[in-house]
Amino acid sequence: MRYRTIGSGPAARRVSTICLGALPFGSTVDEPTSYAILDRFVEAGGTFVDTSNNYAFWVPGHQGGESETVLGRWRADRGAGDEITIATKLGAQPRTPGGGLADAEGLSAAAVRTAAARSRERLGMDRLDLLYTHIEDRSVPLEETLGALADEVAASRVGLLGVSNHAVWRVERARALSRDRGWPGYEVLQYRYSYLQPRPDVPLPEDGHVHAGPDLLDYVRAEAADGSGPVLVVYTTLLSGAYTNPAKTLSAPYDHPGTGRRLAALRDVAKEADATPNQVVLSWLLDGDPPVIPLVGVSSVTQLDEVLAAVDLTLTADQRHRLDEAR
Repeated sequence: MRYRTIGSGPAARRVSTICLGALPFGSTVDEPTSYAILDRFVEAGGTFVDTSNNYAFWVPGHQGGESETVLGRWRADRGAGDEITIATKLGAQPRTPGGGLADAEGLSAAAVRTAAARSRERLGMDRLDLLYTHIEDRSVPLEETLGALADEVAASRVGLLGVSNHAVWRVERARALSRDRGWPGYEVLQYRYSYLQPRPDVPLPEDGHVHAGPDLLDYVRAEAADGSGPVLVVYTTLLSGAYTNPAKTLSAPYDHPGTGRRLAALRDVAKEADATPNQVVLSWLLDGDPPVIPLVGVSSVTQLDEVLAAVDLTLTADQRHRLDEAR
């Protein structure tokens, strides 16, 4: 396993460069399988696990909070402590059962306090290692949200702060405002990103997803120039199995000529490297510019082992060039 540091100061964490997505745990992945995946991840040196307070409200028969609950039980059963960094999110949990993101709890000060407390209870943690604001809430002033988050940090109820699925200008405005007020700021960003690139003029069908476009990547690259910029964690890295499973179809934003050219380059490099397309995609992400932390969700230990093997795959300069130039 490889590692990097996220955050700064006393709350900084050294985490594995593969982040395990716990979204399906407790809903589409049962608890014994979830435990087996988590155990294998830790055995392989994995230390970074991602969840959210709303996972997975959209699965029939579930209301959100299931993933955090399973993680909390696993932590207690295994005696897991500070060696495992758990990131969670708030703001996108529907307020009423059966509601969607239009009914999300939002990012008011009261919502932040309540959601963070409930996450701590489900996870069995006195302090959340990393807490993201999951989606935007433009009905609430940034000052209110950031002030509430600063209070959570000051009270040692939260360590690091992160932001997900926000417009880049909102991220910069929030970080500047936190600096001006002397508050802890967003140090980890989480967005959707993979090797295949969607058309920017066609909306993603997944409600709430925001793709890391050239402007965001440029922002992360520029902020990292002095060594103090935010770390980028990226989700939907393997496009829900579409790279390797013929039964999985790509959504409309990926329906353009560049997709075919990129898939052809990916297959060629995978064959040369004696690796799977998924492993090549993850290696491309890990050593890219800027380097990112891939967040990967799996539903079996076998799938996890394929992911873990990508850490040891190093693409040649020529292979990366061919992957990058296929458009």
